[in-house]
Amino acid sequence: MATADKNRKRIVIKIGSSSLTSLHGEISRRKLERLVDEVAELKDNGYEILLVSSGAVAAGYRKLGCLERPTTLPEKQAAASIGQGLLMEAYSELFLSHGYVASQILITRSDFSDEIRYNNARNTANVLLERGIVPIVNENDTVTVNRLKFGDNDTLSAKVAGLICADMLIILSDIDGLYDSDPRENKDAKLLEKVEEITPSIEKAAGDSGSSVGTGGMKSKIDAVKIAMASGIPAFLGKAGVPNILVDAVKRKAKGTYFDSKTKLNLDQKRQWILFNSGPEGEVILKKDADLSQLGKKSLLPSKIDRVIGTFKVGSVIKILDYEQKPVGLGVVNYSSTELVQWKKEELTMEEYPKEVVYNEDLVCHIEKSIPVSV
Repeated sequence: MATADKNRKRIVIKIGSSSLTSLHGEISRRKLERLVDEVAELKDNGYEILLVSSGAVAAGYRKLGCLERPTTLPEKQAAASIGQGLLMEAYSELFLSHGYVASQILITRSDFSDEIRYNNARNTANVLLERGIVPIVNENDTVTVNRLKFGDNDTLSAKVAGLICADMLIILSDIDGLYDSDPRENKDAKLLEKVEEITPSIEKAAGDSGSSVGTGGMKSKIDAVKIAMASGIPAFLGKAGVPNILVDAVKRKAKGTYFDSKTKLNLDQKRQWILFNSGPEGEVILKKDADLSQLGKKSLLPSKIDRVIGTFKVGSVIKILDYEQKPVGLGVVNYSSTELVQWKKEELTMEEYPKEVVYNEDLVCHIEKSIPVSV
């Protein structure tokens, strides 16, 4: 199985739709050339780069015959079908001019929620990066339905950064960082150059997107940064199109906001998948007297469970809630919901259960790990 080589620096770069397209909504050759030139410079300096690129719908909807960005799902997916080809054609040509090969990876959320497909995606990306290829990742908009979407490419980029054990996540947008208030409404708004913790006041200050082309606003970028920080990955938010923004961001000299978490989780790949990608299928509520301080240090025993909510099968990821139904952890369950409910009715003793409900190595505890429950 391919693994990340930590002697090399891996960077995930997310670029938004408005940063790649013209005012008319079509691909801007000038903007693409500028981006690829900077990525190529990083490649020349020995960095491994994975690009999460928006722009498929924006690039394709006019070729579909739409005068404005479509609002219906079928038209968006049809536009993406056209736009993906146009984007990759342009990227491939430009990267080849620098001597680099670009590849395309289309992902859906279900690829991440299934552990086998998640591992396959990681192995594929690792092979491409180790061979010097520039993977260009996008959500497979042509087939994804809304309820199975990542939400936007900001979230996707953070999850991909965790997937490949990236050393940095760079999010480029149409704004030059995170401000303490909306700079479009407050001329005295101050740029936050360094953030070590996403506080409620920071989340409150996050506004909506200033572009009609893109879909991700500042809130989605903060949500993405929270995932990266919880994964121990430094992040940078800056404005696309600023000369040398990528090279300067890596050197920590660019204008923008740098996010560095004080808390390092050091989660292994299994627990990263459980926390960020698994998609819990049910819940168990712990008894009132359950010792939450031991959760994450020891396996979860059947005797600690008060109630079972929802339907799940063996091997599913479930939410673990305290007696007041507040989330305290996630874990891979060793019993189906039917078995747990039936055995609780029979009031089996601990000795009569063949194994623990959740093994310690398959459990991530919000309390023990200081993990934000909202990621």
